[in-house]
Amino acid sequence: MEYHLLGPVEVRDQGTTIPLDGEKQRTVLAALLLTESGFLSDNELTVLLWGSRPPGTHSAQIYNYVSRLRKTVGSTSIVRRSPGYQMQISTASLDLLEFEELAARGQGALAAGRYEEARRLLGAALALWRGPTLADVSEYLSNAEQPRIEEARISALESRIEADLAVGRHAQVLPELTRLVGQYPLRERFRAQLMTSLYRCDRQAEALALYERSRQMLAEELGVGPGALLREVHHAILTADCDLDAPRNREHLCCQAAGQPLYLRRP
Repeated sequence: MEYHLLGPVEVRDQGTTIPLDGEKQRTVLAALLLTESGFLSDNELTVLLWGSRPPGTHSAQIYNYVSRLRKTVGSTSIVRRSPGYQMQISTASLDLLEFEELAARGQGALAAGRYEEARRLLGAALALWRGPTLADVSEYLSNAEQPRIEEARISALESRIEADLAVGRHAQVLPELTRLVGQYPLRERFRAQLMTSLYRCDRQAEALALYERSRQMLAEELGVGPGALLREVHHAILTADCDLDAPRNREHLCCQAAGQPLYLRRP
């Protein structure tokens, strides 16, 4: 059995998708899968399904949702543990757990200077996404859980791009970074990475113009100046710091090298 949360909530058995009956049933399944212990009380499930204004029949409705889920995923997978329910996935797989494992290994490889390995692991983690997470569950569950999962995805994406830059793929990631800066205008790490890519593609003026636009946007919208990473990359561009140059050989890529690239000082 396979459970999928990184996109529409799905259950698959030997490659075949098993239908789920509507938003409420998907919400109960996703909520149980997302808890560390697999246990949720009746009150917690009620809030995640209906918020602060549940129907008078909420207990009976939860019982019905769980009963139908047990027919879908197996009667032993979800058990009653008064005052709630507990889910045990045993040998089943969950894409969110797989993502977290791959991302952690990729982050470790990046910190250790194993950049090709980091690219592979982080790329595999990000490939598990099939669309917006928890898009087909209740707004209450989505609001509670989606932000942390999305933050983990963006962090993995930032790190994968760090690894790409570390192996000299600045030209390849330039279009992606341009889109990401527009999509996430307040993520300064994407802006620093885009400045680095532009500089390495002999587009120094555009890199400096991006910094100036970033400075103005932060001042006007938040009343703050650029963070340390943006300032550091900006200074490196102005001074033509060799640390910002594209890596030329594996020796330059070593994490212990004296000329470690600026964008890798804060993995």
